[in-house]
Formats: sequence, structure tokens, C-alpha cells
Amino acid sequence: MSTTPPATAIAVRKATSLHQLISETLISPSKISEASKLTLLRLVSAELRFLSHLSTNSNHICANPNSSHLRSSNLGYLESIFRILQSSNVTKVSRVCKPVAAGSVHVDVVCTIDKTTAWILVSDKNPKYVSWRGSRRSKGVGARVEEVLTAARHANSLKPEIILLFFCSGVGSDVRQHLIVESSAVEISGAEFGCQNPESRVFKVKVALPSTNLELESESECTFVRGTEMSPFAVVELNSDDILFCNVISEMRSTSLHAADEDGIGELLNFDTTALIALVSGISNGATTRLLSTPEIEMRRRFKGNYEFILAQVQSELSNPILLELRAEIAGKKGIICETVHLEFMELISMCGGPKEKYRANHMLSCLVILPDCPSARILALPTTRKIAKKNKIVFGTGDHWRAPTVTANTGFVRAISQTGMSLLTIEHRPRALTGD
Repeated sequence: MSTTPPATAIAVRKATSLHQLISETLISPSKISEASKLTLLRLVSAELRFLSHLSTNSNHICANPNSSHLRSSNLGYLESIFRILQSSNVTKVSRVCKPVAAGSVHVDVVCTIDKTTAWILVSDKNPKYVSWRGSRRSKGVGARVEEVLTAARHANSLKPEIILLFFCSGVGSDVRQHLIVESSAVEISGAEFGCQNPESRVFKVKVALPSTNLELESESECTFVRGTEMSPFAVVELNSDDILFCNVISEMRSTSLHAADEDGIGELLNFDTTALIALVSGISNGATTRLLSTPEIEMRRRFKGNYEFILAQVQSELSNPILLELRAEIAGKKGIICETVHLEFMELISMCGGPKEKYRANHMLSCLVILPDCPSARILALPTTRKIAKKNKIVFGTGDHWRAPTVTANTGFVRAISQTGMSLLTIEHRPRALTGD
């Protein structure tokens, strides 16, 4: 009776285990898109079929881990990608093992790393087969890096700020030197990305993006709204319910017309209208008890078809207060909004907000910088659809232009963007509505 050759048996077990780990651990939508996860699973399944076919071959060569059959396996490469995806620094994975830039360039991972959009290239090759100049049969590292950098500079929706090169089995000193000298690469630690091989090497290459001028010097570039000085809303007396709101807003970094500079780019937060409403809503600021004690008939008369919607938000607030959720994201950051959000927010507050909600809105706006609509080119390049509406492209695109995460409850837009393969910085929260409080 024939037995499975040991080397292939081990490889089959590894592939089976990898498939299970991907299914069970890569489950968060904020970590990886469903399409990217399915792509990775399909690749592992294909590898498993290949290895299983080898395992049925009784030829002794398949038992040798150094046989050409096993060396042609992509299992090590796929394992390396999985370990990278497991890193807590890697989020918003929107594409795995697919071409970008109109299909001309293959990239292993498109993602966000520490709030920076990135492309990742992974090599699991033996270092002796990795060269800078390459050969007639294979492209060298130098040509590959230049090809990817060119594609990155001309990409629209998938434009990265950095490219990471992972040599999971190591790389020769000549290639390392060429990367540093000719590609301005910086070698970084691979430990935080799950690189288990002590010989592994990771390099970071910055993509030259169009410079972003962050000096907000003139009134034509930026309007700084100061509370009731620019608002018709009356001053009202707030109570203890608003202490948390005031504390949360006060923990934002103060912003002036000259405060935003290159060093502060990572400290910006872009708010959309849903986020501003969530912060000032009566539901978020102590009105839940009053709303629950109001007779149902009065609540239905007051909120009409939105009664169930409001009630669900009240229950959600009692379980998970939204201000406590957002506090950790807001503290120490500078807030920005674009003109489109400012106009929409003021209109909604004027029509639907109560006295306290209007006053909170003034206080909120006094801590924000209002910028002109300036969506990034990559967001504007996306086709306008029902889910990717022009207004949302302006709002989220302005945040993208300033490299600021957009705080939002608009999960539909975030999901639609993810389905395009774009990696976009967002901070999602549960919605809240104005109550007339």
C-alpha cells in the first residue's frame, strides 16, 4: 500500500492550515475587503490542489523537499502574504495579488499602513536567484521597482504614498545597496509585519506625490468659524448632560489659520456631516432618558416615519455612548471640514436642530477649520454612481487630499469605495439623528 511522500504531506498540511487560518482570522471588514479575502483563499485552494496532486504521485522525487516540483510551489509566498496581513499596522486591504494601473503592474497587497496608503511587493525567492539587473528570463529588482514606482505616480484611485518591498527569505548585499542608493529605499524592521525568518529584509520607498501646501494663510483659502460670532443661533444654558460633549471637543487640538503644517499632516481629522450631527445630537448628549419616557403616541407624532429609527439609536446610545467611542479618535487631533459639509450641516441644524443642538453646533464649529472643497484627483477619477455620489466624492476626497481620515457614519459609501479596490482612510461610527433637543 502506497504512502504519501513526507515532503508533500507536510506541504499539504501547511496549505490546509493556511486556508483555515485565512477563513477564521481575516474576518474584520476594516482589515480586509471580502473580495481580497476570497482572492487569497482561491489562490491557497489552487495551491492545495496542486500539492494534493503531487501527494498522489508515488515517484520518489516528490518526497524530496528540494525537488523541482515542490520548489515551484507558491505556498511560502502565500504564507508570507498572510503573515503580513496579520500585522496590526496593516488595515484597509483592498486588493491582494492583482494587477493595478490598467493591468500593467502586479502588486501583492494594496492597503493602508499606519494611516499611509501603500503597495506591498512580496518575494519568497532564494536570495541567490534575486538580482538587481535580472536576466533574459526574469526581470531584475531594479526594473521591477522602477516599473511599480512609475505606475504608482500615475495611478488615480489606487495611488500609494509608499511602496514596501518584502524579501522574506533575505536578499543579497548588492541588491540591498542598489535599493538604498538608486531607489532611495530605507530598510525597516520586518518584525512588526510577522517576518519570522531572521534573514528577511524589508525596504520602504516613498512615492513622490504632488506637494500639498498646508499653509492656510489667506481668507480665500480657509475660513475659521468662531462660535456665535458667525452664527444666528441663540446662546442657551447647557446642563450637566453637556459636560462630556464639552470635554470631548476641548480635547481636540486648537487650530489657527497658520497651525497646519507638514509636521501636523497626520494629526488632521476630516469630519463629514454625519459625524458632526452625531457629536451634537440630543441622543448623544443626555436626551435618551427623556425620549424613552415620552409616550409612544407623542414620539410617533414628533418623528413620524423615523420613530423606529430614532428608537433604535436611543437603544444603541444606552449600550454604547457615541461620544465615548469618538473621544479616543478625536483627542489630540486637529479637525477640518470642507465647505460642502459646512453648508449642509448648517442647513440641517437650522431646519431640524433644537436650541441645545444649535448651540453645540456653534461650539463644535469653533474648533474646526473650514476648508474649500478640494477633493483628491484619485477620488474624482472614480465614476459617479448612486453609491459613489458627487457630494460624497467631494467630502471624502477633501479628506484624502489632506491625508486625513474622514470620520463618518456613511458606511454605504465606505463599502462602495472598498469595492473599487481603493484604500481610503476612514473612521466609522454608528449614526445619530437630530432630535430637536
